[in-house]
Amino acid sequence: MNIQRRSLALGLAGALAARSGKAQGSWPERPLRWVVGYPAGGPSDTFARLIAAGIGPALGHTMVVENRPGGGAVLASETVSRAAPDGYTLLHADNGNLVYNPALYARLPYDPDRDLTGVGFIGRFPLFLVVRADSAVADFAGYVAASRQQVPTYGSPAVASPHHLAMEMLKRRAGFDATHVPYRGGPAAMQDLLAGTLDSVLIDCATGLPFLRDGKARALLVLSEARSAQAPEVPTALELGIGQAVAFGWQAMSAPAGTPQLVIARLNQEMRAAIAAPAMQARMRDLGIESAPWSPAEFNDFVLRENAVWRPLIRELGIRLDS
Repeated sequence: MNIQRRSLALGLAGALAARSGKAQGSWPERPLRWVVGYPAGGPSDTFARLIAAGIGPALGHTMVVENRPGGGAVLASETVSRAAPDGYTLLHADNGNLVYNPALYARLPYDPDRDLTGVGFIGRFPLFLVVRADSAVADFAGYVAASRQQVPTYGSPAVASPHHLAMEMLKRRAGFDATHVPYRGGPAAMQDLLAGTLDSVLIDCATGLPFLRDGKARALLVLSEARSAQAPEVPTALELGIGQAVAFGWQAMSAPAGTPQLVIARLNQEMRAAIAAPAMQARMRDLGIESAPWSPAEFNDFVLRENAVWRPLIRELGIRLDS
């Protein structure tokens, strides 16, 4: 009897394993949705749509980009965190919803460390400190010197954006003061810079490079390990002797924790292929965006390193979004 029961148990286990393998092997069987926590038309939405247009045909099903804006992408992050871990609901991830939010909010309806896992990396956006082309400030040393006579203003796309936090980090590392003026997006900040309302802006490459190329703005430094290929004349903060002054905006894709590894591997494969397409690479190069074909594990390791840098700094700076 025990032998019969054991045989029956083994037979059932084998059938379930075969069924599970078949289910993963046939994935996907319906359209996927990629949830973006920002409005349509912005950089996050734009790149999600471009990449989704490449992934969908490769998977044989449409990848629908769904915009769910709200409070630091908290709504989008919660939506995906609570979704079934089946590979059909994905999150557009960035510095904010994976790294910053646990330090910015006392309570979050999701835990990025526990509820989400990496699928792949889109790219990172170098950040520039810029002034008007006709500014009397010739370089970063001049900017710091001028700040000791009169504290300058600086604009960023939003409170607690990578741009805002990078400038606060730069202020601390270089020892100067500047007053933050948050905007609803980088273009609005740049327009006020040109109009003379602002003294400076901390801006990402995708938004700022066109102004630099047109000669309307001038960059004092870039917060990268190396100079940007699209603005090679701009020194890095490290070159100027400011230690540990490295910061980027970045974008990626995440999935609910527990999503099958075979599904994540397939998504990573098709995502990398979409980003590696010549037209996409040309567009990213033109905007100064630096891509990297990371595996899910490499991306998760990157997030851990980001957490170790930015969460303590945000808490030290006392920046909160729910106080």
